[in-house]
Amino acid sequence: MNKAYRQGQILNIIRRQQIFTQEELAGELKKLGIPATQVTLSRDIRELGLVKTPEGYRQLPTETGGPTFSTIASEFLRDVRLAQNLLVLRTLPAHASTVAAALDAENLPEVVGTIAGDDTVLVVAPDNPTAAALRDRLLSYLR
Repeated sequence: MNKAYRQGQILNIIRRQQIFTQEELAGELKKLGIPATQVTLSRDIRELGLVKTPEGYRQLPTETGGPTFSTIASEFLRDVRLAQNLLVLRTLPAHASTVAAALDAENLPEVVGTIAGDDTVLVVAPDNPTAAALRDRLLSYLR
């Protein structure tokens, strides 16, 4: 397993459950087939900017100073179409990557991932009902 994958899985784990110790984190990674020593976990925790809170490990929010997704969507998003568990977002030409990156930065649990072209973003949701609800949410930025 490479470092980026391991660190991505660490973030997924701490977002969905409370992890209080490195031992618990190592156990959850092991369930996913990802071996990690205490030294490796210490380095990953530091590099990811994780801190211990009363609710377990959490990632400190990063201040980008950039526009919010709602600002970007209201300016560049033109349409949102539903296709089962997929959403197709139409944007102004050359702005799909901007919209996709802003949506990814929101870390919405209903977004599995995005793929951007020039004026189209494909958004993958975990299931059809979640995609429909997400479509309504994204369309609200157009109003």
